[in-house]
Amino acid sequence: MYVQVADAIERDIRSGRLPVGARLPNERDLGTQHGVAAGTARRAVEERDRGLVVTLPNKGTFVRPTDGS
Repeated sequence: MYVQVADAIERDIRSGRLPVGARLPNERDLGTQHGVAAGTARRAVEERDRGLVVTLPNKGTFVRPTDGS
């Protein structure tokens, strides 16, 4: 299930719905938005090998620039 959420986040980033620098919703809100538990949302965001987001301690998770940005 977390892969489906990660795929949805990736689609939002690549389509521009979540632009570079945008802060992702917190885990609870992200889980509610996708109909999954907060832990599943956390695991989806932790899909760091996609290189689309960066998490800054005590600040949040943000869309990072890509090679094409």
